[in-house]
Amino acid sequence: MGESEENDESLEENDFLTHIGEQLSDIQLPKQFETSSHWMITANHGFIPYAQEELRRTYGKLKSQILVSGEVALMELPENHEKVWEMQRTAPSIFVRDMFPILAAAKTSEELTQDRLENLWERIKERAGLYLEEPTSISIHTRKSGKLSSFDLHELRAGLQQIMEGEGHQVVIQAPHLICSVYEHEEMLYFGLSTLVDQGVDWPGGAIRFQREEGQISRAKFKLLEAEQVFGIDFSQFKSGLDIGAAPGGWSSLLLERGVEVTAVDPAKMHESLQGHPQLTIINQNAGEVAFEPNEFDLLVCDMSWNPKHTAQLVIQLLDAVQRGGTVIVTVKLMHKKPLQTIRDCMEMFEHDLQILRAKQLFHNRDEITLYMIKY
Repeated sequence: MGESEENDESLEENDFLTHIGEQLSDIQLPKQFETSSHWMITANHGFIPYAQEELRRTYGKLKSQILVSGEVALMELPENHEKVWEMQRTAPSIFVRDMFPILAAAKTSEELTQDRLENLWERIKERAGLYLEEPTSISIHTRKSGKLSSFDLHELRAGLQQIMEGEGHQVVIQAPHLICSVYEHEEMLYFGLSTLVDQGVDWPGGAIRFQREEGQISRAKFKLLEAEQVFGIDFSQFKSGLDIGAAPGGWSSLLLERGVEVTAVDPAKMHESLQGHPQLTIINQNAGEVAFEPNEFDLLVCDMSWNPKHTAQLVIQLLDAVQRGGTVIVTVKLMHKKPLQTIRDCMEMFEHDLQILRAKQLFHNRDEITLYMIKY
């Protein structure tokens, strides 16, 4: 994976996992937690090396062990978990899809009685610094590394739910205040507890799922739906949007559903279901050949399968048509062997005219990331 470098410290898997398990199975809080913390990190398949490299550059060093090839890693970062969350809020990682602090560990071979689960839950809350004196809403996310296991995560979930509800908490599926995460890997269970604000999404592993609709034009619509949710954008608040490289019209269709008047630019044909839509103007030309009135749009979106720098140049060329304070959402295709450099180059191009609020590889992105920007 091109740019990814070797970790500062590399341990054999069994040694590393045993090392962490021994620390986290101790009832007393290890002193090491004051200066370091352990994390379960998930990225889109094939991109965990880039998540590792991002975190290594941020924290200077890390220890890491891949649990699921290309996708899930257990990492030790040289800051306590409160400091890591603070740094993530300030500068969120691009390739980390989901992360939670590992606050306790247990072996699946040992009987997890309800009393033992209660002790684990108390330890998790203490290490998270969340004492939960008032009832709140909690989601329980359970996942496993995919390897064969006879351990029943559903039974574990039911036991945790019984404990939480016994304390007056409400166990919910969506929009919780807190997320309790459980990850099983090779006879070990790793537990975490985070706020939804920090963890970011209320789907296990950050795998946001949308139901495919009858007559849906393309799966590209899911990317914009996810951007709407993850970035906290309300597309119904926009009046006029420009969709560059719009065909066959997945993004245009979502904006139309939100009540936006859309101008779609693409020499290719838009889907027949959009033809004649009263709020849609179709321009069958290359975007580089069209011109618009200044400040004509308060929203510009672009999801073109094209060279990323050429796409950036095209978007910049059309920015005069976007109002000051207007929103710009662009996917950056990672077509080359050095995606981190590609991202840096494109972001530098955009930064002259746009404030970059967030850069993230969404679950529905493939070999690309999504940029959420505001025009100066």
